[in-house]
Amino acid sequence: MALRSLHDLPSPAKLNLFLHVVGRRDDGYHLLQSAFVLIDWCDTIHLEARADGRLQRHDLAAPLPPDDLCLRAARALQNAAGSAAGVDISIAKRVPWGAGLGGGSSNAATVLLALNRLWQLHWPRQRLLDLAQQLGADVPFFVGGSHAWVEGIGERLKPMQLAPQWFAVVKPPAAIATAEIFGSPALKRDSEAVILPGSLADAETLSRVLDESTDSGLFGMPNVGADPAGSGAERPARWRNDLQPVAEAVCPDVAAVSHWLRSRFGNSRMSGSGSAVFARAGMHDQPVATFGPSDLPPGWVGRMCRSLPGHPLAAWAG
Repeated sequence: MALRSLHDLPSPAKLNLFLHVVGRRDDGYHLLQSAFVLIDWCDTIHLEARADGRLQRHDLAAPLPPDDLCLRAARALQNAAGSAAGVDISIAKRVPWGAGLGGGSSNAATVLLALNRLWQLHWPRQRLLDLAQQLGADVPFFVGGSHAWVEGIGERLKPMQLAPQWFAVVKPPAAIATAEIFGSPALKRDSEAVILPGSLADAETLSRVLDESTDSGLFGMPNVGADPAGSGAERPARWRNDLQPVAEAVCPDVAAVSHWLRSRFGNSRMSGSGSAVFARAGMHDQPVATFGPSDLPPGWVGRMCRSLPGHPLAAWAG
């Protein structure tokens, strides 16, 4: 029986636990290393099948650009599949844009995964990933379905397993254009790449490199030398976001949010190209500290977020 609609589909945001720029290709694309984590700050998407082949979007909250990534994803899948099916896409935006949280890319991935089911295409994940690469650097991560170690321009993914974690995520009023950050001559583009030996190919060990001794590694003081777990992976002097100094120069509010979070949680880091900043706030059931909307300065938005075990729609690709 053909499906007619899919409702209340989550489109989760992501955090970059770190982001290093390790080079630049001849075509101008930057080469990155990062660890992406799915969090429970989500947009909600509803799909209604159309028989006339038209693709239309309806904004239920904040308005989106006329031809956003959702419509481009639906159009790309329709064309690649040679499908005559159409869809009405309704979006309730909650994840702030211009924040470095991947909201638009996540929306595109949710549309790809959901249309794979609604249109009964039954595409395997790799085929969706190939299409996702044409839409944007972060879209393959969300289609991939799990936390991931990310390299290249965002297309090389190693799945990771992470223990449940809490994050305090805050965005100031200003939004930052990704192109402005990556186009800055002040951007550091020569961070030393972290070389992962073959023993780190499994998700459990990858997680340990990032998560073990966090206070002296990811979020604390520099940790130089081999991974203490004995994997042989060399850590950089500090896990960091290479884009953050440029973003703070462009948008001083990023530094203000970073200071605000650090004073409450003892750590902070910008996600992606900003302007959102996050702090690690504990593991497992309860955060070590918290905040509410009334604690934020005027114009700031934020919430306590938990990491997800995986993308809620991951099973909708083969």
